[in-house]
Amino acid sequence: VQLVESGGGSVQTGGSLRLSCVASGYTFSRSSVGWFRQAPGKEREGVAHIATDSDRTYYTDSVEGRFTISQDNAKNTVYLQMDSLKPEDTAMYYCATDWRGIDWPPHSGDYGYWGQGTQVTVS
Repeated sequence: VQLVESGGGSVQTGGSLRLSCVASGYTFSRSSVGWFRQAPGKEREGVAHIATDSDRTYYTDSVEGRFTISQDNAKNTVYLQMDSLKPEDTAMYYCATDWRGIDWPPHSGDYGYWGQGTQVTVS
């Protein structure tokens, strides 16, 4: 299983970024994929999740209405569209996946496979 994130960068407050997570090595269409973030000195936080078989989504309160998680099954890719970005969104963003015993909404412990992360900086 391999997850590769991209799309991070530096943006001004109010700006937008789209993160991508390209998955390989497993049946993408029967899994859950989540985006997490971790800022320096803070705990890892779940941001958004998607169940690829049903398109069911879940967002943490702080990003509801600003972030959108979506998938492209043909490309084995999950996206995180981030709009109206705030300085507090600054963090390393990771995608994660699994298909075994996923609760809903998922928790970080539900995911056994993680990407290397992509940095998002909002100033």
